[in-house]
Amino acid sequence: MKKEIYSNKAPKPIGPYSQAIKINNLIFISGQIGLDNESSEFIAKNIEEETRIIMHNIKNILEEANSNFDDVVKTSIFLSKITFFEEVNKEYKKYFNKPYPARETIEVSSLPKNVNVEISMIANCK
Repeated sequence: MKKEIYSNKAPKPIGPYSQAIKINNLIFISGQIGLDNESSEFIAKNIEEETRIIMHNIKNILEEANSNFDDVVKTSIFLSKITFFEEVNKEYKKYFNKPYPARETIEVSSLPKNVNVEISMIANCK
């Protein structure tokens, strides 16, 4: 049976979707963009800060599901420009230990609210 996961410590969804869905022992986290949790506004000054905000929000969603970054098995990263790859990796790798989750990184033509990066994840949860 699927169950909605919602954290008050992450921005509210901007469309008809859940922050995350738990089914059995897996949590599927919807794509997160760098919105500030308090204001739901985009406040990042650069791509590293944008990535840091996203990862912080994902951390809060994972915690709501009794999970953490060590439980993440798959991530998807969508970039407005593939040239952001190194800067995003620099921040992203701070949250994971080996073995790293499986991942793809994709350049897309645009993202919601004209942000530069969106990240989704799949993780084990208790």
